[in-house]
Amino acid sequence: MIVTNLAELNDTDRDVKSETWRSRRMVLAGEGVGFSFHDTVIYAGTTSTFHYANHVEAVYCVQGEGTLTNEVTGEVHDLRDGTMYLLDGKEKHSVRAETELRMACVFNPPVTGREVHDENGVYPLVEMSK
Repeated sequence: MIVTNLAELNDTDRDVKSETWRSRRMVLAGEGVGFSFHDTVIYAGTTSTFHYANHVEAVYCVQGEGTLTNEVTGEVHDLRDGTMYLLDGKEKHSVRAETELRMACVFNPPVTGREVHDENGVYPLVEMSK
């Protein structure tokens, strides 16, 4: 059993920050459970573009308001408390936070915690060393 409190991750290597978002990684590949789980905040008034070409991501909005845009089709969806979206086609997308957005995110395959977005917003597929 693993028990973690979000506050325990602040300012550790599991607390990843950028200009537009902060992601605290509660479960990573090293835990060996087949997925990673992140608590992510997207700062109010910002837009972030992502493209997880190597991962499937499920995102559940638990706080805030904003929009999700599919950068390929142009479709726009409202984001608010209770909205879930699944990036099962590895869609390039943008999230615009009208207010601070707080998201619970699950990745498969799990991230290791060492990934950084490249110039296209993509996480590389990083394998755990044995």
